[in-house]
Amino acid sequence: MSLTNALSDALPLTLSESPLSLNLITAEGPEPVSPLWLRERTQDPEQLDEVTTQRLFDSHAIDVNLELTEARPVDETHVEFTFSDGHCEVYDLTLLAHELQGITPFPKAESWDAGIDQQAQRVDWEKMGNNEDFQKALEAYLRFGYIIVQNVPTDPERILEVAGHFGYVKDTNFGSYFEVYSRPTGNDLAYRSVALGPHTDNPYRDPVPGIQMLHCLVNETTGGLSTLVDSLNALKQLKAEMPEGYELLRTTPVGFRFLDAGTELTTRRCVIRESADGEPIGVNYSPRLDHLPHMSLENTRRYHQARQRLGQLFQDPANEIRFQLESGELMMFDNTRVLHGRTAFDTNEGHRHLQGCYMDSDGPRERFATTLMRQRQHQAQQENREEMA
Repeated sequence: MSLTNALSDALPLTLSESPLSLNLITAEGPEPVSPLWLRERTQDPEQLDEVTTQRLFDSHAIDVNLELTEARPVDETHVEFTFSDGHCEVYDLTLLAHELQGITPFPKAESWDAGIDQQAQRVDWEKMGNNEDFQKALEAYLRFGYIIVQNVPTDPERILEVAGHFGYVKDTNFGSYFEVYSRPTGNDLAYRSVALGPHTDNPYRDPVPGIQMLHCLVNETTGGLSTLVDSLNALKQLKAEMPEGYELLRTTPVGFRFLDAGTELTTRRCVIRESADGEPIGVNYSPRLDHLPHMSLENTRRYHQARQRLGQLFQDPANEIRFQLESGELMMFDNTRVLHGRTAFDTNEGHRHLQGCYMDSDGPRERFATTLMRQRQHQAQQENREEMA
């Protein structure tokens, strides 16, 4: 079988003989895959732990001059590779292609504006024990960065049960959870009845809490509307309008500080948050807490213009959604992607009491992976029963 036409046309991979190489097909042409990368991605069960799939050898000790010495196609999606260190195994090229292309089972983040289908982001707490319903809720959260959980009992601390179902609670100086109601001596403006503009919480903390939950226990007011806005959508607009300003927000660390009678927390970080691949994934944004860095006069003006415009985009009605969070409803949102706020309310109208907590970012992704595993197990069991019938 010729190496040049041995693989399925559906795979973005080719084999070449001179030099011997596995290649990723890109817009610029074939891109050789390093033998070191390929050797490290072993699929050999004898080289991987059965339960964790962790490698049973030290990949850092592989010879830096490792080469491919033979490639024998088994079928259109499997190739047996032999390396210069003597290792030989059959690889499933579909798995390699998915990793090389960045394909994962997790939902990809999708930016949104005020036209988002808000009803599709509402889920029923009473159905979260069902694997399929829970999976749909997690998918909605991972795609759009927020969900509204309905029918949550309003007894105190119920928020911790909900948080534990979706992930892991993060304790802070506010405790494992915190109370949100109007009190003049509160150590944050969130504990007053004033309007709160769009912001992310705790940008002064390291690490920043990845997720926030707010559970409404009582709401007897007509004001206090909750607001949410997707930073990914606003960042796209800012980059198109002010590329130089966008770059300053992306690369210039600024100071954030929190201070009360018993705590002082400070850190420096950029307003625009990026993934390891350099893609925007959110913001650190709180106009009450940030401090302009010392820069040239021109860069200071340009930086301020950019953050000013970003703030305008966050408050643009075309980007923002507003809704009344009612008793028994809980909103869960990505604190580093989706900014939240609140309109003012009149305490003379009645009582407004929310409980909030923070969570680590990785919980929903872990839970989503678990629901996929359970789905596959259920499908396998069904197939086995059908075969036995």
